[in-house]
Amino acid sequence: MSVPGWLWIFTLLGFAGWFALELAVGGRRPHEVRTREAVGWVAFSVLAAIVFGTGVWVVAGHDYGVQFFTGYLTEYSLSMDNLFVFMVILSAFAVPTIYQSRVLLIGIALALLMRGVFIAVGAALVAKFVWVFFFFGAILLWTAMKVARGEDETEEYHENALVRRLRARFPITDEFQGTKLTVRADGRRFATPLLLVVVAVGSADLLFAVDSIPAIFGITQEPFLVFTANAFALMGLRQLYFLLGKLADKLIYLSYGLAVILAFIGVKLMLHAVHEYDKGPDWLEINNWVSLAVIVAVLAITTVASLVATRRSPNGIPPTPDTVSP
Repeated sequence: MSVPGWLWIFTLLGFAGWFALELAVGGRRPHEVRTREAVGWVAFSVLAAIVFGTGVWVVAGHDYGVQFFTGYLTEYSLSMDNLFVFMVILSAFAVPTIYQSRVLLIGIALALLMRGVFIAVGAALVAKFVWVFFFFGAILLWTAMKVARGEDETEEYHENALVRRLRARFPITDEFQGTKLTVRADGRRFATPLLLVVVAVGSADLLFAVDSIPAIFGITQEPFLVFTANAFALMGLRQLYFLLGKLADKLIYLSYGLAVILAFIGVKLMLHAVHEYDKGPDWLEINNWVSLAVIVAVLAITTVASLVATRRSPNGIPPTPDTVSP
């Protein structure tokens, strides 16, 4: 798939304009995001992804169209795991509700810029070294085991090195200063708690790229599709936070579904590497239609199973081994 430079520029400008629009709407009057507004933005982001993917399908062919939609769905499902971390971070910093939308928007924009670097490096490695597929596959299998065991979950926020360095570099104001990230007082530049939160959200999302970037390279090796699938998934994540935040605790089996998806793509990557070395038959490689079907089926099953389990529980929370009497 040959992507001309003008299309890259047009696409980047489109995402920049989308970001500017959301920033202008949210920055004009900081407010608590209501369900109706969240539904509207989520619908817009999903519709935009569908229109874009349809364009890829028509112009570049159905194979690339399937790659985009499979990659987008994979990235969007994996980003669900980010929501819980975002909740923990915003709660730990006691971010006022009216500022949460601005925090997520800027944090996600920073993450997208940094992911772009990851994607460029990953694309260069994949194009030059076949063994990278084995490496990416191993990362996904290891992550899948951790997710299945619940080792990636935490109920407490621990500041990372970037946030600690920021605290050491700048004095921090005691209170939020509206939507300002820094303020000047008494001849000194102060960072606000909002800046700390933005950095925390952006860096936390960047850590998820360690899983999601190898995962999407297991779907497609086209840098343009890898980037756009990530961009559409991330741009739709902010409002999804407000829409599904209260439902996140009810999706109790989602982590198992994500573990299955990560393991499946990890195996797919390794089989692809074996095929590239001419060590396996053609039928051993998993095509994109099968990948799309597996991902959709896993997400549907885990979502339905979670909702059924929570509905049957008297308090909305299904019993765990710790709460069941022997």
